[in-house]
Amino acid sequence: MTKTPTTTTVSAKATYIKKPRSTEKAIIATDKNKYVFEVDKRANKDNLRQEILKTYKVSPTKINIVNTPDKVVMRKGRPGKISGFKKAIVTLKKGDKIDVI
Repeated sequence: MTKTPTTTTVSAKATYIKKPRSTEKAIIATDKNKYVFEVDKRANKDNLRQEILKTYKVSPTKINIVNTPDKVVMRKGRPGKISGFKKAIVTLKKGDKIDVI
């Protein structure tokens, strides 16, 4: 008896890119053809490459993914938590551009 390989599929409407990050550091990085996006926790480089190609019609040369951890903060004298997130730094070749801002 042979087993068929199981694959996990995401619906066609699922999107891995949540929103562009518009921090001071991210805006400065656009001068170097690097764009920063907040992405879904399930996203990987292959998914992001396909989605950027489909959405923005540009081909990324490099994608770096960073998982930022949760932060414990004090608010009004009580401990609180800021949720962590996953971000992707997408590098494009010279001449390509993404209008995110």
